Amino acid sequence: MSIDVRCAVLCGSLILALSACAVSPDAGSPTKPRAGAATVAPSGIPDVGDRLRRRIPADARQVVAVYGAGEDSPDSTVALYTKRGSAWHRVRDWPAHNGKKGWTTDHHEGDKRSPVGVFTLTDAGGVLADPGSRLPYTRSAAFAAPRWWAKSHWHDFDYVIAIDYNRVKGTPPNDPTRPEGDPKGGGIWLHMDHGSGTSACVSLSKPAMEYLLRTLDPDRHPVVVMGDRADLAG
Repeated sequence: MSIDVRCAVLCGSLILALSACAVSPDAGSPTKPRAGAATVAPSGIPDVGDRLRRRIPADARQVVAVYGAGEDSPDSTVALYTKRGSAWHRVRDWPAHNGKKGWTTDHHEGDKRSPVGVFTLTDAGGVLADPGSRLPYTRSAAFAAPRWWAKSHWHDFDYVIAIDYNRVKGTPPNDPTRPEGDPKGGGIWLHMDHGSGTSACVSLSKPAMEYLLRTLDPDRHPVVVMGDRADLAG
């Protein structure tokens, strides 16, 4: 079965898969990407403490770090790090948003908070054609945001990268399977920004999403390390 056909079969489950990514539509301007100055961190990802650092797989050579502004804040900064030798190099960074109520170490469906932790990044997709993704990419109209949402949210899922929280790796991002059960939530993605907080996802500008899609490489075992700054440092 082709990937497009496979996703068409999943179309009926879109609302469940989007439940963590949707928010009550708010007005807002999309954020703009910016290039961060290249920095080197020999000992590890900056501002990430031993608790989470130990959870980064030994073979990971790419880390997307999401630095939340505060436990209850929807604002964050996303930075991409690449490991060369034993040193981590900060490649790019962008303004971003996370859950509209902030962060939690015990995420549950509908709490409007993004989960703190370290998660692999294995699958991508969206409404738009593959922009050159190195991750497996599923294109399908099934990703489209419902048209009863505010127009500012209609393009949220033009590009998405699944965060491997309570999902089956190797499946399209909108696969509704939740191995730990529905109460633990799911459908948590990196996706395009609409200018305000999400229900649990992390949102970035379109150029940022295109850059990540073209850069994150399965052979380099990318992961996301995400949380508010206090939890990240703990």
